[in-house]
Amino acid sequence: MKTRTVGPFTVSAIGLGCMNLSHAYGVPPSAEQGEKVLRAALDSGVTLFDTAALYGFGANETLVGRVLKSHRQEITLCSKGGMAGVTGDDGVTRRVIDGRPESIIRNCEDSLRRLQTDVIDLYYLHRWDKKVPIEESTGALSRLVEQGKVRTIGLSEVSAGTLRKAHAVHPITAVQNEYSLWTRNPEIAALDACQELGIAFVAFSPVARGFLCDAVHDVTTLEAKDIRRTMPRFEPANHERNLKLLPAYKALAREAGCTPAQLALAWLLHKRDFIVPIPGTTRVDHLQEDLAAGDVKLEPGLLQRLEALVNEKTVAGNRYSEQSNREVDAETF
Repeated sequence: MKTRTVGPFTVSAIGLGCMNLSHAYGVPPSAEQGEKVLRAALDSGVTLFDTAALYGFGANETLVGRVLKSHRQEITLCSKGGMAGVTGDDGVTRRVIDGRPESIIRNCEDSLRRLQTDVIDLYYLHRWDKKVPIEESTGALSRLVEQGKVRTIGLSEVSAGTLRKAHAVHPITAVQNEYSLWTRNPEIAALDACQELGIAFVAFSPVARGFLCDAVHDVTTLEAKDIRRTMPRFEPANHERNLKLLPAYKALAREAGCTPAQLALAWLLHKRDFIVPIPGTTRVDHLQEDLAAGDVKLEPGLLQRLEALVNEKTVAGNRYSEQSNREVDAETF
């Protein structure tokens, strides 16, 4: 497994996003299947594991903690707070973005307990709560470092401007934003800011929520609670337009001697040497396929054709609904 640097950590060039073992894409796999994927990742040399308080409202951290605790010294463990499940008076647990210092500290302490560890290597603010100055939320993260509960801190779904404000309060080790061929927003400013400041960029949804794996052909078959049903790019009219990109995309993958998923991941690894993609999967065979992307070589000419084919102008639909767009802080084209 090739490696890359995330702050003080040397990690596998491709990490594992653990979210969909417990969250987001309909009914999650069984705990036994989730454990198989995690153990296969360990056996394959993955050393960067990413989870969050939000995923499964704590269930994902519980799974990750149980399976990985005996390998704690071998891995870089990442989690996130500032967005978590909160149970209301009606007994229903809902996602709440809350960047107040006391909430971030509480989220972290809950995560430590679920992860069965004394310290989290990289702890992100999952979303910037726009009701709270980023400096205040970053200050809370800094205090967690001082208390020895967190080794380094990061931010998720933030713009370059917000990153610079936070970095002035406490060094930011990593930014985790969505980045793939069909979500190119980081190219506006965030990537350059990370390069200037010496900050790693962790790319989530690197295979476009399965689209670039050639895995989502009929959106009507998605489960009722699959979050893609709320995403404009998967609305039937937009999805039909986007599907027309796939034949040429798959032809480029064949030319590169790899699968469509591997092409998407290899493209990210070729973009900048401080990018670490974190694909997620519920299947061991797909995990092995993803990890093999680290050995794929892409010629400059193929890269150019690939970027001309799939980009912000050729993809139909926004990545989030209007409400979700208001909750993130990424630059937009």
